[in-house]
Parts: sequence; structure tokens; C-alpha cells
Amino acid sequence: MASNIIFRRFNSFRHLQARFFSSVLNPDFTTPLSSKEKSRTALSLLKREKNPERIIDICRAASLTPESHLDRIAFSIAISKLADLNYLDGIRDFIEELLKTRPDLNNEKFISHAIIYYGQAGLLDNAFQLFDQMSQLGVPQNAKSLNALLFSCMVAKQYNEVKRVYLEFPLKYDVTPNLDTYNTVIKSFCESGSSTSCYPVISEMVNRNCKPNATTFGTLIAGFYKEEKLEEVGNVLNLMRKYEVPIGISTYNTRIQSLCKLQRTNEAKELLDGLILTGMKPNSVSYCHLIHGYCKEGKLHEANNLFHKMINSGFKPDSDCYFTMVSYLCKNGDFDEGLKVCKQSMEKDWVPNFSTMKMLVEGLAKISKVHDAKELVLKMKEKFPKNAHMWIEVEETLRKLEDTEMDSIDS
Repeated sequence: MASNIIFRRFNSFRHLQARFFSSVLNPDFTTPLSSKEKSRTALSLLKREKNPERIIDICRAASLTPESHLDRIAFSIAISKLADLNYLDGIRDFIEELLKTRPDLNNEKFISHAIIYYGQAGLLDNAFQLFDQMSQLGVPQNAKSLNALLFSCMVAKQYNEVKRVYLEFPLKYDVTPNLDTYNTVIKSFCESGSSTSCYPVISEMVNRNCKPNATTFGTLIAGFYKEEKLEEVGNVLNLMRKYEVPIGISTYNTRIQSLCKLQRTNEAKELLDGLILTGMKPNSVSYCHLIHGYCKEGKLHEANNLFHKMINSGFKPDSDCYFTMVSYLCKNGDFDEGLKVCKQSMEKDWVPNFSTMKMLVEGLAKISKVHDAKELVLKMKEKFPKNAHMWIEVEETLRKLEDTEMDSIDS
């Protein structure tokens, strides 16, 4: 009899708990949400939420899983926000809870992601502990989990730990490194300013019959540019030829982007021109890197010319390229051109952020284009009704300017 009462109470608790979590994502609690709808709702709520307990409740309610790309993004946002709020014990408890209460997550894929989440939060001790406990959880360590641990150390910017794991853990845990292992180590060395240390790693790869690829050498090239060791770039290109790794457009784009980051965009443009002369075709990424570079160097004329040349040549700028152009055109006071590019972007359903749009709207008002400014504000309010309140002050300013213009006409 007593056991029946306990069972009923437990079921009642589970039912109330399910209703509570459903109400987190679906306050009206009418039509149940599909798995994808839960993920999208959770993602939207997580971006705005600042209460750490509420963040965890949202994740619980959505039953997030690493199988879903949206869920992985949601997990990452949740962990980042919890870390920013210094809710570290909450992160530990939440991941442990998931491993204990969600049998569907007690697998290599989620554990590898959890190891990365710990690194993302700066909780490397927990990342190492979870990696070590994998066999106890019935999940053997392998290259995937080893790579997750390496990446966790890199995300935490503990580059010495990356090196230690790379040197010690394959033997300690009987794990054979793979291409991703070596590429992660190379990326870590390059990020830490030790790109030269990558040469022995490449030698080990080759000795272990693990052929380097374009990512291997692209990462190394970017590292040497970052350290301004431009003479080493030629050596890397020679290695690519030696190991028969094609020097394609992705490699050239890495070089173009790296030169632009060094504010040597004219040199990057010369590299692109030389590339075209050899018969190799650039792509939209090539042009976008150059446009970013020219904008950051304040060379808006060159950026704008290249932007239009890119479009006229049949290449399609990405959303970030449009946003960069609008932002820098406004900063440069060219609001007419900024409006033109902004409209092109919005036609593709790509809308610059609020600060850029506010700068454009206020700039248009300053050059007596109040009508265009009001039209933009209206479109923004229609597109993002939840943020309509952010435009109240701007609209009031536009109304005053419009009244002033009408008064001057009447007089």
C-alpha cells in the first residue's frame, strides 16, 4: 500500500516537473512544441536570459542534444553566459546531472562536447576528470575524445596543457592520434605564437602515415603571418608541394586574409591580381577579405570600388561583407551609399545590427533625408517588433526634425 502511494507521488512529481519545463518554453501550454521548435525557442530565450537558474531551466526544458546543430549552439551560448555570470558550480552540477539523468547523453558524442564546455568555462580540471572517468561510464577514450580535450585546453588558452596532453595522453590512454589531433595541436601552437614548433608535429604526422592536408598548412601559414615571419610562408608552400597538397584558392584566401589583418591590404590585392594572371579563379571570400581590409584601413574608396566590381563580376558578398560596408560607409559620413548598400542587404533578408542601423538613420536625418530615415525605422520595427521600443528616442528626434523642416517651408 505504502509503495503504491510513493509510486503515485513520484508520478505526480514527474508530471508537475514536465508541465513546469514545458511552461518555460511554452507559457500558453497549448499545442506541444516539436523538437525543432523547442530548440529554436530555447536559443531565442537563452540569448536574452541573464538569470543563471533560468538559463539552466531553459536547457532542461528543451532536452538539448549534441545530435542537433541548433542544440549545440544553444548549449554553447548557455555555458558562455553561465561562465560570464561566474556560475561555475552551476555548470558543474548541470553537466553532472545530464550525465546521470539522461541515458541518451551517456555516450562519446555528448561527453566529448561536455569536455569542451568545461574548457569553454575555464574548468579544465573538470574536463580532465571527465576524460579520465570515461571508461567508468562505459565509454572508452578514443581520438575523438582526445581531440575534444585538446580543444578544451585551447579554448581555455592553456597552451602548455595542449602540449602536455599531445605528448603524454596518447600513450597513457592507448589512443592513436588522427589528422584532427595534429591539426588541433598545430592551431594551438600558432595561436600561442609558437608556429615554428609545428614543423616537428608535421614530421611526426608523416612518420605515422597521417598525411597533412590544406587545413594543416593553412593554419601554419596564418600563424607565421600573425607572427610577421613572412619568410616562413614560402617554406610552408614548399612543404605543401613536397607532400603533394594542392595550393588552391583556400590557401590563397588564407594569405589574403592574413595580409589584410596586418593592414597590408594593397599587398593582398597584388596577390589576388597575380593569382588571376596565373589562371586561378578567386571566389567571393577572396573579395570579402580585401573589402574588410580596406575598410579597416580607412580606404573606403578602394573598398567600395571592389565591392561593386565583385557584384558586377557575378560574385556574391556574404552578410558580414554587407554589414561591414554599411558600418564603415556611415562612419565615413557617406550615408547615401550606406543606404544603398543597406537596402541591397535587406533585400536578401540580412539586416545590420541596431547600432549600425541607428548610425545610418541618424546620418540620413543629418543630411535632410528624414523620409528615408523614417522608412528604415518602420522596416526595422516591422522586422523586429520586440525591439520597437529601442527606436522611441530616435523617432522623437526625427519628428522634431520633420517639424522644423515643415516650419522652414511654411515661412
